[in-house]
Amino acid sequence: MATESTERTLDVREIDGPPFDDIMAALEELETDQRLRLIAPFEPKPLYEVLDDRGFTHESREREGGVWHVLIEHA
Repeated sequence: MATESTERTLDVREIDGPPFDDIMAALEELETDQRLRLIAPFEPKPLYEVLDDRGFTHESREREGGVWHVLIEHA
């Protein structure tokens, strides 16, 4: 993952209902030198294939309390 990118954060724990549309909107706004930190209460495995198909890379880590942080950026 790039080290000099600007990071944006989307915490889907704060979204009522399915967060997919919010995630896609955030990705559409993501500049090539930015990355998105997605914070989720579970590992968003179904999202990984969508990210790959849309030209993004990701790195996932489980944090304390079972919260997942997924760093997403353009491939």
